Amino acid sequence: MRTAIIYLVIGFNYFVGAYFGVMNTVYAGLLLIALFAILRHVHRVKYAPIRDFRSSPETPPVSILMPVYNEEKTVIRSIRSTLSVDYPLFEVILVNDGSEDGTLRTVIDSFRLKKIDRVYRNFLKTETVKSFYYSDETPNLLVVDKERGGKADALNCGINASRSPYFCSVDADSLLEKDALIRLMTPVLESNVPVVACGGVVRVLNGVQLGDEITIGRVDLPDKPIILFQIVEYLRGFLFGRVGWDALNSLLIISGTFSLFHKATVIEAGGFRVGNVSEDMEMIVRLHKVRRRQGKPYRIRFISDPICWTEVPENIRMLARQRRRWHLGLIQSIFQNREMLFNPRYGRIGMLVMPYYVLFEIIGPIIEVTGYGIVFLSFAVGLLSVRFLMLFFALAFLYGVFLSTAGIFLEELTYRRYPAWSHLFRLLLYGVLENFGYRQVNSFWRLQAVARYLTGRTEWEYVQKKGMRSGPKGERS
Repeated sequence: MRTAIIYLVIGFNYFVGAYFGVMNTVYAGLLLIALFAILRHVHRVKYAPIRDFRSSPETPPVSILMPVYNEEKTVIRSIRSTLSVDYPLFEVILVNDGSEDGTLRTVIDSFRLKKIDRVYRNFLKTETVKSFYYSDETPNLLVVDKERGGKADALNCGINASRSPYFCSVDADSLLEKDALIRLMTPVLESNVPVVACGGVVRVLNGVQLGDEITIGRVDLPDKPIILFQIVEYLRGFLFGRVGWDALNSLLIISGTFSLFHKATVIEAGGFRVGNVSEDMEMIVRLHKVRRRQGKPYRIRFISDPICWTEVPENIRMLARQRRRWHLGLIQSIFQNREMLFNPRYGRIGMLVMPYYVLFEIIGPIIEVTGYGIVFLSFAVGLLSVRFLMLFFALAFLYGVFLSTAGIFLEELTYRRYPAWSHLFRLLLYGVLENFGYRQVNSFWRLQAVARYLTGRTEWEYVQKKGMRSGPKGERS
């Protein structure tokens, strides 16, 4: 019996090593694909007819949807930033999803809004809409006040109220660069195949100095390590994770913080799923499912140059909530659409991409967390050689360092939103350090999300942000 247990433990150790090896090989492949895709895109952007699209009658109007819940500190800044985007025709629809603070009153007073009657078509069923607010002084701003229903319900309400063929979802703690929306629309206008959804890049706002209340001023790095770790994560996740899958026409995630959708297709798919804590990903999975079933050509794109800056958590407690929610949403999105898994009807999405997310993203934290403990314990009791331990260390830690630093160098080779050499050196340092503690803690939070899903605890974990203001570095609300 004892011998069987020893062989079982040794076998698990080798399985963990092989698992890390295969996973890192996939990541390296995505990185290589992303490198060529980004360089090609940067070259194309130089000749993209963005200036023509700004004045072209063919450029479709867009409704920018901003669901808010208890965002009193940031909502005015975000509205003004969104209203200042450089786009020919757009409307901003702010949906107050039953806020319990002064969010609604702050918006009404700041923009001198008045309650109005408005025709509201309930294409997608939502919680009760109580009132609409509008002002002739800001004709492209509409505020909808409704009962609390969650972000997905608020987005569905905004879709019902919108009048444009496309809508863009933006979080209330975010700032858009002025040309972000027209850049996000460009692939829609250039594509010969209908683009039903398109996502842009999200960068970390914390530490950035605002030129005024609504524009990005001097880009700097914050002092807090927890934020620097997240900056490295965002660079890696957006610049080679999503770019790689986009190049393979197999994108399954775009960020709900900043994403564009074709409204009729979303309505046809039934709108955002209420109860899913990551409604943006679930919608992308369902769009794939609907379009594949219909046999209609389509594209879901990720574009690496439209930038949206967003606040990230500044303490461990809020960061843990956010990461658990993200991973729980991933699990929900996959298993709510599990009939697509290994189903040839859904092409590479069902046969390749969704199995990848199950094997390496959903199950990953289980294997990673247990693997660390068992491998090091096995070495301590003499079941594993130093040579195997070094191999495991290279696969589990050093390869992660390579991927993190590669994501940072991609940023430097292309867009350079962090322009100073000191920025590069600090990001590289944290790209190394995040693999020795931070990434493991992150895996533990994701493991907690798996446990929550299995025990039926799928409630939304609210993440509180500090609310940044314009002014000198270090000034915060």
